[in-house]
Amino acid sequence: MKSSVFIAVDGRAGAGKTSVTEQLAKLLGRRGSVAVISLKDLYSGWDGLVEGIHRCDKTVLDPLLQGRPVKWLAWDWAAGEYSQERVTEPADFVILEGTGAGAAPLRAHCEVVVWIEASGAPACRNDMGSRDKGDAAHWKRWAVQEDALYSSDDVSLAASIVVSPNGEFDTSAAAGNVLDALSELPALHGSLGSSEYSKDEDAILVRHHYAKPDPEYIFDQLFGSSSNAVWLDASDAGTPEAGPRSRFSIMADDAGSRGRRMSHHNGLTEVVFGPGTATPATARLHQPFFQWLGSVWGQTSSGTSTHPTGPPGLECGFELGWLGYLGYGLKRECGGHDVPALGKQIPDAQLLFAGRAVIIDHEKHEIWLLALNAPDAAPWLDHAEHVFAEAHPLPAAPAAVGQTPVFQARDAADTYRSKVLSAKAEITEGNTYEVCLTTTLEATLELTSATSGPDPWQIYRTLRRQSPAPFAAFARFGALTIASSSPERFLSIAEDGAVRAEPIKGTRRRSPHADRNEDASVRAELAANPKDRAENLMIVDLLRNDVSHFAVPGSVTVSRLFSVETYSTVHQLVSTVDAQLRPETARAQVLAAAFPPGSMTGAPKIRTMGILDHLESGPRGVYSGAIGYFSRNGASDLSVVIRTLVMHRVDDTMKLTIGVGGAIVADSTPEAEHEEIRTKAWALLNVLGTEFPE
Repeated sequence: MKSSVFIAVDGRAGAGKTSVTEQLAKLLGRRGSVAVISLKDLYSGWDGLVEGIHRCDKTVLDPLLQGRPVKWLAWDWAAGEYSQERVTEPADFVILEGTGAGAAPLRAHCEVVVWIEASGAPACRNDMGSRDKGDAAHWKRWAVQEDALYSSDDVSLAASIVVSPNGEFDTSAAAGNVLDALSELPALHGSLGSSEYSKDEDAILVRHHYAKPDPEYIFDQLFGSSSNAVWLDASDAGTPEAGPRSRFSIMADDAGSRGRRMSHHNGLTEVVFGPGTATPATARLHQPFFQWLGSVWGQTSSGTSTHPTGPPGLECGFELGWLGYLGYGLKRECGGHDVPALGKQIPDAQLLFAGRAVIIDHEKHEIWLLALNAPDAAPWLDHAEHVFAEAHPLPAAPAAVGQTPVFQARDAADTYRSKVLSAKAEITEGNTYEVCLTTTLEATLELTSATSGPDPWQIYRTLRRQSPAPFAAFARFGALTIASSSPERFLSIAEDGAVRAEPIKGTRRRSPHADRNEDASVRAELAANPKDRAENLMIVDLLRNDVSHFAVPGSVTVSRLFSVETYSTVHQLVSTVDAQLRPETARAQVLAAAFPPGSMTGAPKIRTMGILDHLESGPRGVYSGAIGYFSRNGASDLSVVIRTLVMHRVDDTMKLTIGVGGAIVADSTPEAEHEEIRTKAWALLNVLGTEFPE
């Protein structure tokens, strides 16, 4: 008969449970009736922790679970006995608060357990007795009981939400972050809905300027010190090769009161609310990534966003929302399987929610500053405007990156060539008709006080200048940094449901010393090469199939086939697939159906992913996944993670990885395929001042 939502708020003595619960009860009171049961009223004195948990379970909760009011006796700490009569009525929300509130007997009845981490040594700031000199002995006895309870039943690991203070404890902010985290949990969607803000709070504050500042300076000044920040960088804007895809650059971090951050690893999604505040709250969700994504993005009505209309005049699809990467490992949710790995692994996906951002329109020379309405929005907008007013080019990036990394190939040359032959054998046997075989270049640098290692930011500054691309990106998530010069769009979805994919298959290296005629000859050879055209066409057909399941009948078209695009270091063979989504389509499902990018798997996709699991010697990680944004208005734009350096600090080392690969078809040759991966790695290795491993 249970209809109430039961929430446990647990933590060690002095963690701030009581004050957070009081504020949380006020916030929940706006959405329904609230009853609070404090376990300090049920403990039988200083030695009664376990008994208090038992009394709460059997005496208080049983009637409430049946929807009946309960009369019970509370412990009188002064008299040392149960004597104070209490009555608790059923309510929409019942909060159990106190040490042990999330213990196994009680959490069995709770939809949610909230754990409050102690910010330091227990301060014992509660009212379980007077604070005289005799208290010290009492608290020692209490601490022994806490240790015994949590050593056998670690509530912090079982909790759905964890508050981790990292500064001065702000009770109101902590309760607000917990409420937002509660709204994220599927178990409470029927009671709380998704995280809600008023119409005014959901509005975007805008500052708009005509300017052409140095984007490196802007990112460095506004986001350079952020632990988590993303720059989707049209680094080729202004070059002769730039096109419409190079119009916008987006910069953001997870700071501010409306910021959030998520990470997903092997079925567990963790969303941090208020990561920039002193009391962030982390929601733990045991659900697939794409299921979570569908709950926070792409909710549409009649094919358009349910969010308010964006800033007038802004033609960029991004109107604040989520930015980050989706790693290749998410294929486990898309018909693929896990690939076991050794050592500490990076998350399968990491995104930050930008409650404020900078958008640069390179075509119109406009700067857009956006911020969700919040008390800290206007001060940030003022600061950003000041940064633009003072903008000037940064000093040139250092020519050297520090230690020169020496890479090792996961597959030696002969091994890679042998795997090409194995892939061709699979094709001959009719198991597949295109295999996108990849390998990884890896280097590990030891970090000491004398050798701090390369600076990822300076590496990216050099990369974006030496190898500009329409889908370049710099993403920092704590110890992980991604520096990408990708030329390839994976999938874009406009607010109105227009879908576009632009697969690349076919690459030729540009010689830095070639004259115009030689360069044109290479382009012409690529455009006419039957092998490259076959590779490209197979992926075009795969993508047409992927989007057709969700498209308006007759809307799937190939608007461009076998077009050659030229970049600073390579020529590429590119095609374009367009479609229009059916109204009410779940956009996260569209993305899941197309993931991983077909240009990085081959075709047929699911069967070929299995072949690749057998051929490749380890997981791909970020490489072969996607980087981009998921906007509040339902729009998205994602690139394929290629031409990308991943830098990961682990203890006293920095691990650098570069993924490279190519499509194997029936007429591929081992020598040519190995030369292709050398070509694709060249730009990144050149930035690092190193060479392809022999």
